[in-house]
Formats: sequence, C-alpha cells, structure tokens
Amino acid sequence: MSMNETQRLNIGKKYSLIGIGANLLLFLLKLTVSLMSGSLSAITDALNNLTDASASVVSLIGFRFSEKEADSEHPYGHARAEYLSAMVVAMITLFIGFELVKSSVSEILFPTRLTLSPTVFFILLLTIIIKIIMAVTNFRAGKRINSTALLAAAADSRNDALVTTAVLTGCAATYVTDKPIDGYMSLFVAIFICAGGILLTKSTLSPLLGEAPDKELVEYIHAKILSYPSVLGAHDLILHDYGPRKRFASVHVEMSAELGALESHSIVDKIENDFLEDDHINMIIHMDPIGNDDMNLRQTITSIAKKIHPECTIHDLSVTGSEIHFDCLKPAGCTLSDDALITAFDIAIRTIASDYIVHVTIDSSFSPIIN
Repeated sequence: MSMNETQRLNIGKKYSLIGIGANLLLFLLKLTVSLMSGSLSAITDALNNLTDASASVVSLIGFRFSEKEADSEHPYGHARAEYLSAMVVAMITLFIGFELVKSSVSEILFPTRLTLSPTVFFILLLTIIIKIIMAVTNFRAGKRINSTALLAAAADSRNDALVTTAVLTGCAATYVTDKPIDGYMSLFVAIFICAGGILLTKSTLSPLLGEAPDKELVEYIHAKILSYPSVLGAHDLILHDYGPRKRFASVHVEMSAELGALESHSIVDKIENDFLEDDHINMIIHMDPIGNDDMNLRQTITSIAKKIHPECTIHDLSVTGSEIHFDCLKPAGCTLSDDALITAFDIAIRTIASDYIVHVTIDSSFSPIIN
C-alpha cells in the first residue's frame, strides 16, 4: 500500500519523539555513571546523548514545518526544512565535539582515578542495549518512509553503542594499568562526535547546494520513459530536489513525427501523471518529433559519437535539405574541446555523406550520462 505524505510525516514525528525520550533517558543514566565513577569519557558520552536528543527535537521541528502547504512565497512547499533542521543539528554536534576534545586532552594530561562498580557496569550495558534497539527501529522506519533523517539517526545509534562500549572498556582498563585510558577513550568519543558532525554537514549541504541526482534514479527515470509506446529516446533530464518526496523534473522525450498531435500529447500526459503518482516526481516533458526518414542517419551518427567517446550521445537530429542539425551531449570525461568535438563529427559524417553540411550544438549534462 502506498503511503501518502501525511502518513510519512506522522511516522517521522513519532520516531523523533521516541528519540527525544530515549536519548534524555540515556543522558541521565550516563550522567549518573559519570558521577559514580568519575569517568570523563562517560560524561562525554552522556553529552553525546544530550546532543542526540537535541537532534531529535530539531528533526521533529523539521518534520512539522515540512507539513506546511505551499504558499505564494514558497510555491514548492517547505519540505527542505528537513535539510535545514539537519544542518542545525550538525552545527550543535560540531560545537560540542570540539569542546569535548579540549576536555579530553586535559584529562590525558591530568588523569583522575575511576571507580567501576557493578551498578556502573550494569547501567553502561543497559545503555548499549537501548542504543542497539534504537538503531534497528530507526533503520526500519527510515527505510519504510525513505527518510534520510531517520536513517542518519539509526547510524548514529549504532555508533553510540560502539562508543559506549569504548567507555566501558576505558573504565575497566583503569584496574589493570595506570595509563590515562579514560582520557584517551574520551578523546576517541569526542573525535567521533566531530567526525559525525562533519559528515552530517556535508550530507545536508549537498542537496541544498544542488547535488547531481543519483545515477540509479536517472537510469530508472530513463528506462521508465522508454517503456512507453512510441517513445524513441529521452535526454536533457534536469532534476530539482525541494526535499524528500518533493522532486521536480524536466526532460525532452523523442517521439515519432508520424504520430498525431493528440496521440503524442496523450502519451506525454500519461508519463507525467504516472511519475507523479508512482514516484512523487512532478515531471514536465518537452516533446521532440523525430522523422522516420532520419532514423538510419541517426543510428549512423550515434555510432560515430560512440567512437569519439563511449559516453557521447546525440539528440534532436533533423535534416533540412542538405543540412544536418543535431545536439551532442558532451560527457564529463571527454578531453576534447567543443570545437575539436564538432570537427570530429564533421569529418566523420562527411566521409559517408559528403553532400551534407553539419551543424552540431554541444550540450552539457545536468545529470549522470545515460548510454
């Protein structure tokens, strides 16, 4: 059963609330451990859980803000609020991480004696179990609603379980060595927090800046368009991401010029409607008519393009009298200049069709190349 946006956001809010409660509980438990044992790494780990609780609060705000309908000032909706909330979390994480690095270095230089009682051991073990459960549930929910926020929370919970294991190891190690193991473990946790903040910053900045669409998604869109009757090709795909399940796209679709205008329009309408219903992509299609008499020439020039560069493709081919016009999609890995690429086409085509004048327009791709 397909899930609508309201159901998706409700699930996101539910697990954000669970994250707030669970992480606050873990913060209190680990704070108790730190007071009983004197472990700086336990304090560091406790503050890490407080950061996670803050992250869940910000995520909850993001999910709720994403529910706002499009308005005159934001015609594409407010779904990018999820990305902005993640950016706030990243900044908080980095700040706390850097502060804890300084505290950890101080503990290494001036270590304190720790106490690992059975109660402390049991509390730390309990927090590890809770984090493992949170990792599993957030991962399943994140996959279900395709939420990067919940998947990130799942990865963070998994990492927290490993970090708490390190804290437990640091406390236990003080009984067999005088080395400041707890300080080193605290430093490890702090660096781990900083690394997580940096990765989160990168992952949230990328869609806001306008990252290239996932190649698998581009291939899926291309294959789906080609599955419709009378579609001969697709090119110039542009995808805009306005938040989870808020994608807008435009693409040129090549169809036989022999089809009537009403029939072509009906096919294009169905493609657009299917993408909106099945994939939550608002698709706008520009139809390029292709004459049947041009198909053999098109195949010949396509072969020439592949010889110039394996990922080089052509589109919008038309023949007017003795003139051949087409666009060439220049792949990122092609080292030829635009002029050199045009010359290569001109020489190769004139070898087999000397009477034609060749006009080539070089395009750049906004998405991964489709062969």
